[in-house]
Amino acid sequence: MRILSAKLRTLLYRKTPVTVQSRSFSSSYKAPDERSLEDEAERKIGWFLKLLFAGTATAVAYQFFPYMGDNLLEQSISLLHVKDPLFKRMGASRLARFASDDERRMKIVEMGGTQELLNMLEAAKDESTRKEALRALAAISLSDNALESLHQSGAIKIIRSAPAAVDDGEIEIYRTKLLNRFHDLRYDIPSKDTISGSFPPQ
Repeated sequence: MRILSAKLRTLLYRKTPVTVQSRSFSSSYKAPDERSLEDEAERKIGWFLKLLFAGTATAVAYQFFPYMGDNLLEQSISLLHVKDPLFKRMGASRLARFASDDERRMKIVEMGGTQELLNMLEAAKDESTRKEALRALAAISLSDNALESLHQSGAIKIIRSAPAAVDDGEIEIYRTKLLNRFHDLRYDIPSKDTISGSFPPQ
C-alpha cells in the first residue's frame, strides 16, 4: 500500500505542472491574436463610417441644400478667373460634373460660367486646359437654352478656332459634340467646320 500511494503521488505531481504550463502557454498566445483582430476590425469599421459620412454629406449638400450648391458653383467659376491653368482646369472639371440636368446647366449660364469657359478655351496654351474647357461646354450644351446662350456669346467661332489636338484625341471628340449640337438646332455652321464629317444636305 505504501508503494502504491507513493506512485500515485508521483503521477499527480508530474501531471499538475504540465497542465498549468499548457494553459498559460495557450492563453499567452491567444490573447494578442484576439486583440489584433479586434483592433483591425475597429479600424476597418472606422474607415467605412468615415467614407459613408463623406458620401452622405456630399449628396445632402447637392440635393437638399441648394444654397450650398450655389456656393460650390460660385467657387468653381471663381477658379476660372485664376491665371494658373491648373486651377482653371479644376474649375472646369467641377462645372462639368455639376451640369447634370437642365436646371443646373442654366444656373451655370446665369452665373457667367459659360462665358468664362469660352474665355478659358480661347486663351488656353495647352491641350489639357482646352480639353477641360471643351468637356465642360459639351456637358452644358445638352440644354437647348444653354446652347442658345453659347451661340449668342460667339461660341461657334471660338470652338472652331481652337488649335487642333496633337496628343489628346478627346479634344476633337468634345469639339465634334459641340459643333454637332449647334448643327442639330439649325445654327449657322458651315459643313466644312464639322470635325466628324459632312452633314446631310438640307
